[in-house]
Amino acid sequence: MYGYDMGLMLLGIVFAVLGMIIQFRLKSKIKQYSEEPLKISGKEVAEKMLKDHGIYDVKVTSQPGFLTDHYNPATKVVNLSEDVYNGRHISAAAIAAHEVGHAVQHASSYAWLTMRTTLVPVVQISSTIMNLLMFAFFFMAYSLPHMGNTMLLIVIICQAALTLFSVITLPVEVDASKRGLQWLDSAGITYGTEHDHAKDALTWAAYTYFAAALGAIASLIYLILRYTGSSRD
Repeated sequence: MYGYDMGLMLLGIVFAVLGMIIQFRLKSKIKQYSEEPLKISGKEVAEKMLKDHGIYDVKVTSQPGFLTDHYNPATKVVNLSEDVYNGRHISAAAIAAHEVGHAVQHASSYAWLTMRTTLVPVVQISSTIMNLLMFAFFFMAYSLPHMGNTMLLIVIICQAALTLFSVITLPVEVDASKRGLQWLDSAGITYGTEHDHAKDALTWAAYTYFAAALGAIASLIYLILRYTGSSRD
């Protein structure tokens, strides 16, 4: 089992490093395309895209932070970071259009978004349980092996829920970017190189979700192998 532990530990490190590289590259792209000006702000992009899709019950608001942009289907609010909300550049337009893409998904009852939204409470509960049990597991695994295995099984179930959520998130995010980019093109917001750069920024954003999903899958495999190995001992 030692070989499995070492191999999967190294795999976890690889995914962690990969995630950091992608995040660094994404931030670099966002900064680069923030220097390419547009006449329209992120707020205006979001409001125009909502209007063009006949959506009038979704608000566009600003919040502090960097890359904190998200759409909340429960409150029907597109939350844009301050730079995106006020920014008049390619990055702001791309991110705003992506987030409104989620609002369009919601309005059209996009199946993958519906599934992800349904899983949110399950993921919140699973995360809480995992945080509590992981602490307990490390303290009890050696002194109470059977109790440790039971707790590990619960962690596996919770990790399975988190992994499912990460996998379902992939088509949701990719589709939102696709909708946003198509609209930016049809609305004449971005042209030629501008459109290519908007697509590039959103592509790197999508890579973060791919890395997260792969990392979640790797963690789940690790926990399962750890459980089956300890059960045979």
